[in-house]
Amino acid sequence: MTTLHVPTYNQTRERQRSASGCTDTDADVHLRVICYDETVRKLDHYYGIVKRQLLQNQSISLGIFPSTSQDHRVGDVRTSIYCAASIWSLFQAYRRIDDDRGKAYELGQSCVKCMRGILTCWMRQCEHVESFKKGQNPKFALHAKFHLLTGEEVISSEEYGHLQIDIVSLYLLFLVQMITSGLQIIYTMDEVTFVQNLVYYVERAYRTPDFGMWERGSKYNNGTPELHASSIGLAKAALEAINGCNLFGEKGASWSVIFVDIDAHNRNRSIFETLLPRESSSKNVDVSLLCAISFPAFATHDQMLYSKTRNQIVSLLEGKHGFKRFHRDGYGTVLEDNKRRYYHIAETKVFEKIECEWPLFFLFMIIEGMFKGNEEQVEQYKNKLKPLVKRDKWGDPVVPKYYYVHRDQVNLERSEPGSQGRQPSSEGNPRNLFLWGQSVWIIASLLMDGLLHINELDIIRRHLPSYNRPRKGGRYSAFQGTASDLVVQVVLIAESMRLQAMMATYGIQTQTPHEVEPVQIWPPRELVKVYQNLGVSEKLGLQGRPTRPIGALGTSKIYRVCGQTVLCYPLVFEVSDFYLSHDMALLIDDIKSELHFVGKYWRLSGRPTVCVLIREEHMRDIHFRELLDLLAQLKTGYCDGLKVRTGRLQNLISSSCIEHLDFMSALDIDLDIKPFEQLQHASIGYQSLTDVPRAITYSEDSMSFKDMELQPTHEVINVLRSVSTLHGQTQLLGILLRREGPDFQIDGHPVAVRLERLLKEVSVCHFWGAMRLAAALLKKTYPSVMHMTAILVQGCQLTVGYGKDEVLLDRPVQPGGIHDLFYNASLQTHNVVQAVLQQEVVLYCGKLIATHTHLFNGILNIRVGWVIKAMTYYLHDVCHSKETVEGLAPSEVRRLLVKVLSLDEWAQQENQAKWGSSMTTALHRRREVRLTPQQIRVIDGCLGRTPKRFYEKVFNILRKTPLGVRLCDQLLPQHPTISEMSSGELNFALTVQSLLNHIQHPEYRQIVVELFSVVATILERNPELKFLHVLNLDQIFKDAFKMFLKDHGREWTDDASTFYNASHVVVSSYLARAVVNFMLTGDMRSEIEEGLTCKVS
Repeated sequence: MTTLHVPTYNQTRERQRSASGCTDTDADVHLRVICYDETVRKLDHYYGIVKRQLLQNQSISLGIFPSTSQDHRVGDVRTSIYCAASIWSLFQAYRRIDDDRGKAYELGQSCVKCMRGILTCWMRQCEHVESFKKGQNPKFALHAKFHLLTGEEVISSEEYGHLQIDIVSLYLLFLVQMITSGLQIIYTMDEVTFVQNLVYYVERAYRTPDFGMWERGSKYNNGTPELHASSIGLAKAALEAINGCNLFGEKGASWSVIFVDIDAHNRNRSIFETLLPRESSSKNVDVSLLCAISFPAFATHDQMLYSKTRNQIVSLLEGKHGFKRFHRDGYGTVLEDNKRRYYHIAETKVFEKIECEWPLFFLFMIIEGMFKGNEEQVEQYKNKLKPLVKRDKWGDPVVPKYYYVHRDQVNLERSEPGSQGRQPSSEGNPRNLFLWGQSVWIIASLLMDGLLHINELDIIRRHLPSYNRPRKGGRYSAFQGTASDLVVQVVLIAESMRLQAMMATYGIQTQTPHEVEPVQIWPPRELVKVYQNLGVSEKLGLQGRPTRPIGALGTSKIYRVCGQTVLCYPLVFEVSDFYLSHDMALLIDDIKSELHFVGKYWRLSGRPTVCVLIREEHMRDIHFRELLDLLAQLKTGYCDGLKVRTGRLQNLISSSCIEHLDFMSALDIDLDIKPFEQLQHASIGYQSLTDVPRAITYSEDSMSFKDMELQPTHEVINVLRSVSTLHGQTQLLGILLRREGPDFQIDGHPVAVRLERLLKEVSVCHFWGAMRLAAALLKKTYPSVMHMTAILVQGCQLTVGYGKDEVLLDRPVQPGGIHDLFYNASLQTHNVVQAVLQQEVVLYCGKLIATHTHLFNGILNIRVGWVIKAMTYYLHDVCHSKETVEGLAPSEVRRLLVKVLSLDEWAQQENQAKWGSSMTTALHRRREVRLTPQQIRVIDGCLGRTPKRFYEKVFNILRKTPLGVRLCDQLLPQHPTISEMSSGELNFALTVQSLLNHIQHPEYRQIVVELFSVVATILERNPELKFLHVLNLDQIFKDAFKMFLKDHGREWTDDASTFYNASHVVVSSYLARAVVNFMLTGDMRSEIEEGLTCKVS
């Protein structure tokens, strides 16, 4: 029987189409095959293949599988999962017939044994899971390979890249599929607890660089892990699948249900879709993404993203013998040195155009075609696969692992890709089966032969958009997609009755905590306490959910906890000791952002319910009327285009998303929960805002006490006692704090206590300069690192500090590392306030890059110190304000940041949009601004912004400069730069950025950017030319400036301000003349002159 030839394919598709339109009950009947004997014969044929090829190689003790049939020692987790999925697929197919003679049960139990074997191996590494949850350190990763018989570790994390988030996610995904089909895989509560901790393990995939599907990390194979889109996509899919899943199946109890942090899921979704179609920093395209966007994960249903990613994979990686894994992949090629684990620098260049091709991914394309109902695609890839498949002595098909180029044909293949034949690998022949390939072949063949329906392979309907999946009933939240007209429910909670009465005079109806009883209003930190008990096991050494904050989506659910109904207010209403919570204007912006964020990213069944908390301290703020305006806007049913509904909490519960935290009922624990308390007053008091005592608008003359650092301590104390200004007291206390320590006593009080008291005092009167200084002296840190992660996972680097002591961040940091990052010696020496101001700017950048990504177009490295310089420059040199950035309110700092980042949108316009009402008077007076070319260059240079296709142009220049490019005494060499990297690679762009970062004058930096563009244009128009000596950009600029001065009749000067202030057209013309002169001095030669063939890339 030739199983790859399917004569009844069209009839099969018609039958599957009609079945997919039926209900599950009808489908069971409708999908029974017409010819019973033929079906049994086909199933028995596949049963024989599974027995001979897969079960023959299953571990007798653990049930796991090796990667190849000749390996009798090492079990591979990824291969085991796919083998289990293949066996389960045949199990599903056998369930259609009445008398399977016990084969379905045998297959089902073999599948269960494999899945439990993997679980057993991992449960032996509980201490790894607990450590990994806290820090995502690769050395604590769950292993991907175990001893086939004993389950012991066979290779250490130092010797192999075990950190492969996608493997754990794949396991969770198929675990849910199999449990939903009726298999009993999880037996005990210890196992349920461990699986819950596996969820914690993958929840932070969005910020965890791993080694990816190919176990090597970056494409350079140098031991460096990367953020991989495929790993994040698998994690996102697994979290969606397992949320609310009862691991004991339909008969399970409420305490065997798995819970997922919806905010963690949303971060994974957001970062995954941001990275697509790119796989990682070093890999623009990778075939592993096929498993993420299609079977088995189906991680995105955004058709545009899906098509773009798929088309890129097909167009760039498909060959005659399968798909390449990624560009310059040396695995399996004849030129790879198998004795070395890592490659040498620039070694990947030698593998270009001879990468191995994997037939396995033709099978994935066939499966994708079956799910999409694309008959043409299925036939196309079936025909491509047919000549590649071998046969064993039983006539069973054998899928080679990959096809490689023979050593004798390497040069011919490089000169004309696809022209040479390829040889099959030694893995994937009849004597040494490649089990991953065999398992996927079985799944594809069952689908093509009509023995397995796509809904039986994908029980939970991952292939459908979430809003088309069967609705889950029950007590737990479920991912159901979002309605196009989603309504965000808003509950207004007043802190006291007198605040409620005053709000009522303005037509704003609120409720007090007493009025919403028996529902309780909780701070989000109290919900964190509850979740810390989820997944706890002393026996296994697991401590439950890490103390991560509950995000905006998590606080938009209503919870049932131990018989109580709870609504949490969002984190933006938490009063932290970091000074941002004292700015009402910032709070108003955050409320709007919070509502729009929830409205945009809500994916659960039921409506989100957001608690807006109004405190009495808000009444005394000068911006309270703006808050009233916002609340009045909410009352109309819309908030800047978002549909909202305000009302009494009791009336909104029925339409809310309700999460039952039933795991708490099984625990004998006393939780110290402190609900939000209502303030009690003897009388209602205020009737309107005019009765409310306002917060004073405090100001004082600025005076520096820097000279006191040289005075003895007793003299500093004497001056402190006589100084009445708050900023002066803060400076003097800071001198004593640094010199004598926090416990040094002044008039019976420690310095630190005096500073804390002073911080509260300046907070009340909104004296922002003193507030920031006091916060910095007390080494306050913002309590979350999510904003920093948001920047880094967008492909941007983040640099904090100043000058030579800048600290470059290219991967997420842990919360514990924030303090050391910002309170380092260089920042303390430069300006102590920068420690909190830079935190503040990073926070705003993190929020903006998630919601207004276009503001960061062309910026690959956010150098926070330079961003602040751009803001200072705009404030002083453009707006001519005498205020300092650190003296502005946080909301004004954020608006100033947005103004600077949006420079390209308004700089050339004469009439500017109005700033927010809270911006300083000086800025109000400068609403109409026309920036000069120099001012634009200074700001863009501080931001490090570059034009479109800039890095591609630099790459093309490097191709024509064998000796490299020199700038500021730094050399960017041609090799290994272009031999190691490709033009569209993110790592190349970051390399160029690091070169530009050596320039200390921002306007000169932008001139250099313009110079690169000029040189690239000349080379594009004259492709036969190349530089024979180092391309010295500093020299070319100096020559251009000399010509500029000569043409304008001026003497030589080091001050190039007049040149910086010239228009882009003028500067480009002089730079072009200088480049041409550089050529004419003999530093350039035609390739034709050298007898070389000219090629235009």
